[in-house]
Amino acid sequence: MSRSIKLGHCVCEPKKPCPCDVFKEHDICLCAGEKMPVRAGKQALTQHVRKAGCASKIGQSDLLAILSRLPQFDNPNVLLGTAAGDDAGIYRISDTLALVQTVDVFTPCVDDAYRFGQIAAANSVSDVYAMGGTPITALSIIGYPIETLGGEQMEAMMRGGIETLQSCGCALIGGHSINDEEIKFGFAVTGLIDPANVFYRDRACAGDVLVLTKPLGTGMLAFAAQIGRVDEAVFAEAITGMATLNKDAAELLGPLKPHACTDVTGFGLAGHLVEMARNSGVDANVHVPSLPLYAGVAECLSGGIMPGAVERNQSYTEPWIERLAVHAALPVVFDPQTSGGLLVALPRAAAEPFVEAMHARGHHRTCIIGDFSAARGEHPVVRMLD
Repeated sequence: MSRSIKLGHCVCEPKKPCPCDVFKEHDICLCAGEKMPVRAGKQALTQHVRKAGCASKIGQSDLLAILSRLPQFDNPNVLLGTAAGDDAGIYRISDTLALVQTVDVFTPCVDDAYRFGQIAAANSVSDVYAMGGTPITALSIIGYPIETLGGEQMEAMMRGGIETLQSCGCALIGGHSINDEEIKFGFAVTGLIDPANVFYRDRACAGDVLVLTKPLGTGMLAFAAQIGRVDEAVFAEAITGMATLNKDAAELLGPLKPHACTDVTGFGLAGHLVEMARNSGVDANVHVPSLPLYAGVAECLSGGIMPGAVERNQSYTEPWIERLAVHAALPVVFDPQTSGGLLVALPRAAAEPFVEAMHARGHHRTCIIGDFSAARGEHPVVRMLD
C-alpha cells in the first residue's frame, strides 16, 4: 500500500485514489490481499450483468463491419473460417479428418449458477453439432467477481459446465479465469469431423423445408426474469431447453446429409435464416403461427417485455425481410436465443421422418416452420407469413 500512497493512485486500479473508499470505510486493502466479507447466501447471477445471455453479444451489423476490414489470408486447409462467417472454423488434417473449432462466452441468462454452467456448456458445443462434428475437448473461459461473490457460485458454474461436457464425451483440459466485475462464462471447443460430412450453412435448395429443433423466446424470458416479470415455474421449461444438448439432432441428421444447418443463437431466428437464404441464393418462407414458443413467451409479447437486442437484430435483417405476417408472435423471430436449437434445410421426404425421430427421443417441440423457394427477385429474401 505504501507505493500506492506515494503515487496517490491505487497500483491495482489506477483510476482509484489511494487510500480508496474501501480502505477508508472498512480498513481493508484489497491490493494487499485482504478481502471484503463475501455476500451471504446465493446471489442472483443476472443482477450482476447488464445484458443477460446471448443478448450480451455484439450486434451482427457492427461485428460484420469490423470483420470485413480485417486482414484476410488463404490457407488450403481452412475449409471454413472467419471469411465464411459460419458457426465454427474447420481445419483439414487429412482427406478424412478435420478439426472443428469454436468459442462461445456470454453473461448469465439464469440466476442459478449450476444451471448457468450447464447452459454455457450446451451453448458452446452447439456450434460443433451444427456443423455435424463431434466435440472432444474444451477449454473454459470465465470472468467472475471473486472478491465480492466468493468462490461457491463460480465452483457451481464450472461443475454444471463440466458435467454437461462429460455427458457428451467432451473432456475439459484447461481454461482461463479473469477477476471481472461482470460474470461471463463459456468454452473454446474442439471437435472432429470428416470433411466429406460437413453440414454447411449455405446450400439450402428450393423445395427444401425448414425445421427448427427447439422453441424460441429465451431472450425475452431471460430479460423478463432479470426484471422480475416472469414466474420461476414458467421459466423452467426454457431453462431446461437451454441446458439440452443439440447432440441428438446432429446424430439423426448425419445420415440425412442436410442441405444447410446452423444453430439459432444471439442473432435470432431471422438473423441466422437471412444468412442461410442469402448465401444459398434462395428465398425462405417462415410460417409464423408454426413457430414453437416456450411457456411465458406469449405473455412477454403482449406485455412488450423484450431485450434491446430484438431491435438490433431487427434493424440488421430488415433489408432482407418481407413482412407479410401480422401475427402477434412476429417479434420473436428477432429475439436473441441462448443455446437455441438447430435450424435445418432438408428435403420434405427426409424432414418428416427426422421430426418423428426427434419426437421419439423426447424433443417434442421439433417442427417444420417453413420452406425454401426459388428467389423471385434479384436478391433472396425471408418472408414472414401468417
